[in-house]
Amino acid sequence: MNNLVVGIKKFFTNKNTVTVVGVILAIVILYVGYNMRINQAITPVTVPYATQTIKARTQITEDMISTMEIPKSMVTDLIITNSADVIDMYTNGDSVIPEGSLFYKRSVVSRDQLPDSIILDYPKGYVLYNLDVDMASTYSNSIYPGNYIDIYLKVQNAEGADGAIIASDRIMVGKLLSNVKVLAVFDSNGNNVFANLDEKTAPSQIVFAVPEEYHILLRKASFLRAYESEIIPVPTAESLDDEPGDVTLSSEDLRNFINNVTAMTEEDLSYTQQ
Repeated sequence: MNNLVVGIKKFFTNKNTVTVVGVILAIVILYVGYNMRINQAITPVTVPYATQTIKARTQITEDMISTMEIPKSMVTDLIITNSADVIDMYTNGDSVIPEGSLFYKRSVVSRDQLPDSIILDYPKGYVLYNLDVDMASTYSNSIYPGNYIDIYLKVQNAEGADGAIIASDRIMVGKLLSNVKVLAVFDSNGNNVFANLDEKTAPSQIVFAVPEEYHILLRKASFLRAYESEIIPVPTAESLDDEPGDVTLSSEDLRNFINNVTAMTEEDLSYTQQ
């Protein structure tokens, strides 16, 4: 036993032996590492791809995608590898995903990230209306998307056909609509006022949606030429409620006034007869 131990010690204290063993170990390590890297590079990874061409601003549904295997070496941080990260998302506003293409993170966004996401966020049968505002009419920029407001109408200075004042200094103000949900607040450049709270931007427009009947009333009120009219947004006590109720007409008198001083269409008549 002692002779064996002495022999092993002599073997490992021999410089030539140590050099040979070191070279062999280095070769083994390099070989194993190389094989591991090769195997990792060629190991297939399952990724989703488009089974049809998907246009911009389109919701991606499960029937639009399938999966394929590609070498792991082809997968980058830009590629989406999980189908769950694609289904029910949207193609970006400036992107079209061709049939057979992989999904790239830049091309797939949530609905809220779409530049025109407000057109997807109001009930069927409603119509968008953009109202010009400023700091004063928004109560120092205190009207936020998701708030509910009432719409008031101010009318004054009726004029005749020749421009003569018919009812000088008479002003009519009243609530026209209730429970109107604000969808967006934009500045003069069309940017979301609340996208970056560190930058103080002044509101220029608020966007909301109302049923077609009330949309027509608002348009008529804004186009009155024989009157000075102003559409005024007013926050309500229900502004922070999740569901304060549907949009409702608040004044038959104001509706009748607007219709009486403008031309009636068959659609207007059908609304008033309901």
